[in-house]
Amino acid sequence: MQETRTIPIVFVFIGDPIGSGYAATIARPGGNLTGFSNFEAPIGGKWLEMLKEIAPTTKRIGFVYHPAASPHRQFLKAAEASSPSLGLGLTAIPVTAVTEIETLIMAFAKAGSDSAIAVAPHALTLGAGNLITQLAADHRLPAIYGDRHFMRSGGLMCFGINMPDQLRRAGAYVDLILKGAKPAQLPIQLPTRYDMVINTKTAKVLGLTVPPSLLARADELIE
Repeated sequence: MQETRTIPIVFVFIGDPIGSGYAATIARPGGNLTGFSNFEAPIGGKWLEMLKEIAPTTKRIGFVYHPAASPHRQFLKAAEASSPSLGLGLTAIPVTAVTEIETLIMAFAKAGSDSAIAVAPHALTLGAGNLITQLAADHRLPAIYGDRHFMRSGGLMCFGINMPDQLRRAGAYVDLILKGAKPAQLPIQLPTRYDMVINTKTAKVLGLTVPPSLLARADELIE
């Protein structure tokens, strides 16, 4: 955007295209950019629902997010709105540095029992993925993550977009533009495919029984 207002640009993996200033509206971006958003705000509430389903005795949720990321603030609002109906107390855990992650998660875990965490994906949390999953294991915190990356280090479960699907769809937009379509008139697309991955080994370590309803919906099980 800084370099050109004429060359078409197709973006992917943008959490909040409007709040980030990349487009005027979802339906009509209005400039030389269009593309694919990688999250919708209601997923913040969905993470809490899934955590409650896999760990039904949970009473406290720590929501780990980056306060400067506009999509994360939307996720937090959605989580705050859904937590009362799920019987959950929500604690916001804003993190801006790796050192804060360890300090704040440990403090949350020690403040009460029947606790769990939800972790929004960001360069910071993804980079500290091993640390976060280890903290969850050490403090026996059921955790849900917004990206498959966390499953590599033993995360309990994740629910997030299917990235290859977004890239394929972006290729179709590039094709339309090369055939004459204008980015300003191509609506920004929201995710259409989400994946749920559950680590049944981690569930057993935490003493959790994954309910059949979750097993049936899971796209992948790590055993």
